[in-house]
Order: sequence, then C-alpha cells, then structure tokens
Amino acid sequence: MSSVVTGEAVVLELKPAGFAARGLSVLIDITAQVIVAVLLVLVVGRVFGGVLDQALTTALLLVMVVLLLVVVPVTVETLTRGKSLGRFVMGLRIVRDDGGAIRFRHAFIRGMLAVFEIYMLGGSLAFLVSLFNERSKRLGDLLAGTYAMRERVVARPRALAVMPPSLQQWAATADFGRLPDALARRMSQFLAQAPRLTPQARQALSLDLAAEASDHVSPPPPVTTHPEEFLHAVIAARRERDYTAMMRQRERTEATARRLHTLPFGRRTEPSGVEAPRQP
Repeated sequence: MSSVVTGEAVVLELKPAGFAARGLSVLIDITAQVIVAVLLVLVVGRVFGGVLDQALTTALLLVMVVLLLVVVPVTVETLTRGKSLGRFVMGLRIVRDDGGAIRFRHAFIRGMLAVFEIYMLGGSLAFLVSLFNERSKRLGDLLAGTYAMRERVVARPRALAVMPPSLQQWAATADFGRLPDALARRMSQFLAQAPRLTPQARQALSLDLAAEASDHVSPPPPVTTHPEEFLHAVIAARRERDYTAMMRQRERTEATARRLHTLPFGRRTEPSGVEAPRQP
C-alpha cells in the first residue's frame, strides 16, 4: 500500500499497480486499437477505394494514426478520469500523485509520451524507467505527476478491539463520554496497524495515545495496565456503549410508532405531538 495525505490531512491507502498489470492493460488497448484500425481501413477502402491517390491515402493514414494513438486515448482517459479499455479489464486507474483524478493536462502529457516510449520504442523505455521507482511509473507518469493504482483490492477485515478480561470491571464503571471522536479514530487506526509496526514505534505510539486518552477517561485504569490493553478497553467499551444507546433509541422509536398505530382512527396523533383533525 502507498499512503497519500490529502490537503484535508486525510490518509488514503492506495495500492500502486505493478508493471505486469500495466503491461497487460497496454496490450489490451493496443489490440483494440489494431482492430479499430483494420476496420477503418476496410471501410475507407470500400467507400473511397476508387478515388484515392497516393497522397490522399498517406494523409488519411496519418490522420488515422494520430486519431488512434493520441486523440482517442487522451479523450477517453480524460472523460473517464484515468480509465481505458485495458485498465477497465485489469481494474486499474490513473490518478495524480496526491490521489486525485487526472485532467486533460495529465492525459495529454501521458498520451504524447506514450507515442515515443511505448509505440515507437516497443515499451522498452517504459519498462526501464518503471524499474527505478516504487510505483512502476513510466516516463509519461513522471512528467505528468501521475501513477496507476489498483481499484479492485480485496479489503482486509479490520479486527475489532477486544475488552481485556483484567479491565472488564474497571470499564464497567469508567466514564468515556469526554473522549474526542478524532482521538478515538486514531486509537482504532493504531490498534489495526499495530501488528505491522516495529516494536519501538508500536511502544512509543501506544504510550502517547494512552497518555492522551487518560486525560478524557475517569477514573484512570490500574497503574499496572499495559498501554495497548488500556486502548483496547477504551475502544471496546465505547463501541459497546454506543451500540447499546443506538439500540435503545431504536426501541423507543419503534414503541412510539406502535402506540401511534394503535390509536383510534378519529384520534390519530401526528409525530410532532399535535392531534390530527378528525376525518369526515
């Protein structure tokens, strides 16, 4: 995964596409272009075969090449925000380095460079350039500030925080109502990513988050509590209390709806509490 921080300080985890997936998508696009070119040649030859001289034939072939290699790919990539037939099949999309959708400028730069590094050099330059960057960028991507990302990625189920048995009694009476939502999200993200962190980073982050969360929790946990166990207990207890409050609100709403449904026809009450007029 490649982490991208947006202007709103939101961390996006995007998976760059490898060279093999990009190569297959290019082969699909080239195959489609060859098929369209053959069809165009057959149609033009059948319609204008008797009136075309050598100069006009050369001009039409040049127009056809520019149309199929530059105009159509750039137009499709701009309208679909980074898609093509091959990328649609392979589940890829071209995005900017900041994770945003590309525009005409990016598609035009990539399309013009593709003529040189893919069609004229057979993809050799694109292959060599992609070996020296972690996102498998070709020359057009480096100049346009783009790269190919995978859209169809298997989402890993996030493990839920589990209440440590040693803190169940403390969590049953502790107050978590003052815990900010932003801090709770950071704690949940840390617990989900903790197994992939180095021991030093894991310990430092757990200590920092536990110290910050302890200012919003009353009473504090036992002195011998491990920081990660404290974070697990806070997130698990907060989740259970939010779920209980949501279910109680749902039960009250359903009970109110049942009472309104059982009122006599002539004494029906609106949800706002104002008695509705009698029906004639």
